Amino acid sequence: MDSGKSTYIAFDELCQTDQSPSDFRFCATIHRWAAEKDSFDVRYVDRQNKLYAVRNSSLRTTLTTRIREHLAASRNMLVILGNETRKSGSLLCFEIEEAVDNFNLPLIVAYIDYKAVADPSELSGYWPDPLRQRINSETARAIHIPFNKHAILDAASQFTSSNRPLTGLNHYTEYAHRKFKCITPDVPFGNCIRLKRLELGK
Repeated sequence: MDSGKSTYIAFDELCQTDQSPSDFRFCATIHRWAAEKDSFDVRYVDRQNKLYAVRNSSLRTTLTTRIREHLAASRNMLVILGNETRKSGSLLCFEIEEAVDNFNLPLIVAYIDYKAVADPSELSGYWPDPLRQRINSETARAIHIPFNKHAILDAASQFTSSNRPLTGLNHYTEYAHRKFKCITPDVPFGNCIRLKRLELGK
């Protein structure tokens, strides 16, 4: 990993005061994984700060400045998406816009509802509007992955502003999915939805 560079984690706080139903719980899981690897560092804006900024316009200016500072010190952005992620109106949308338009960061798009991602275009219903627009206009460079510890750590260590995915619709191969233990040998390779609630400790 480049010295002093981090992975910025972007998620939708879903306007929840309790972190349990919000996407922040996945951010906390990645933070635990990062603690296991000295070379992996993460940055994100706390869920409560996002909530306060959404409700108080005077705080939003301060928070957007902090987001830009974090992005300037990051090598890539991990975008956490679920079936409740909002298409517009969240600070996640602003984070995506800034990461692509002003900081040239590669995006690692992780889907919490999927254990394998073989065709990202079929998952466009999950994309916030700024992500959809930038993938369609080919300004975003992204790899789409399942929410899996090994896939996330691999992508975070690999992609930088000088080593971005070739397009906005990249994904890992079947071999990589099986290496990362995303799917078992008996499961055909394809977009594979989780049949039970994601176990965050794995």
